[in-house]
Amino acid sequence: MRARYMIKYLGTAVVFGLRKHEMMRRYLLAFAMLAASAVYLRSQAAKASVERPPIVGVAHIGLETNDMDAARQFYGKQLGYQEPFSLDKPTGGLMLTYFKVNDHQYIEVFPDLKSETQDRLSHIAFETTDIRRLRDYLANRGVKVPNEVPEGRDGNLSMMLKDPDGHNVEFVEYRPGSLHSRNFGKFLPGTRISQRMIHVGVTVKDRAAADRFYNDILGFRMTWYGGMTDDRTDWVDMRSPEGTDWLEYMLNVHNPSPKQLGVMHHLALGVQNTKDAYKTVLERGLKPPQPPQIGRDGKWQLNLYDPNYTRAELMEFKPVEKPCCSPMLAGLITR
Repeated sequence: MRARYMIKYLGTAVVFGLRKHEMMRRYLLAFAMLAASAVYLRSQAAKASVERPPIVGVAHIGLETNDMDAARQFYGKQLGYQEPFSLDKPTGGLMLTYFKVNDHQYIEVFPDLKSETQDRLSHIAFETTDIRRLRDYLANRGVKVPNEVPEGRDGNLSMMLKDPDGHNVEFVEYRPGSLHSRNFGKFLPGTRISQRMIHVGVTVKDRAAADRFYNDILGFRMTWYGGMTDDRTDWVDMRSPEGTDWLEYMLNVHNPSPKQLGVMHHLALGVQNTKDAYKTVLERGLKPPQPPQIGRDGKWQLNLYDPNYTRAELMEFKPVEKPCCSPMLAGLITR
């Protein structure tokens, strides 16, 4: 009899012990899940607390040359832009020179072209109103950014990133006392062929990856797409979030030659009348390969090429024909 009670007691104790262990395991699991949820919520709150600052438009395009005199002839004399300042390398010699389009937009030219096969595009750049907040915003979204944003030699704050296609993409905040801000209102002659850079173009191999970076993270918005024929997409215009100018995806580009890459990696300058601009550049000794034409977006345009094949596209602000392929959404420059 005692043996039976002893066995029953021991069995109850074992069951109770197992139940206690299971309850403890469940408590620990529930605690771990709550802790993980708290960490996740804190991370989401941190992301939400860092809002993206405004990105107001194209700041500049950086180009490479092996002949600075020829670049000055094209951008300075024939397109009519002045050089307000330049920077030298710490070891001596010219690092880059600036051709001023307006107070917030420049063409930067670097004398570092060493090879015929080297890309003529150094980088593209966009202006933001708060570069350090933009750095924090991008870091919270998994973009590789520098640890800090120091003041550059020009007196501005800037950081350089890589987009999904490996292009250098710079963001700039103009600071009081910088080379740029000290020259606001200066070096803006009437000889300028255009007073506004309305877009820059870069090759894109993977549109979905580019959209994740430029649209989902940075806030660029598609305003038009089109192609050489109605059934294909070769170009996608992505308007800057708080601006009116845009980035143009150049799709369907395979193993381009340096000249073809110069066509794709380009800048576009807005003009009121391409025929007048055509007459002006002819008078200045520049002979474009073709006269003005109406593009697939319905706008008059004139293609010019610098001495290293980079295309400078003169484009009217408004379509004169219905654009192909997709409607052109409101918000682009219309002056």
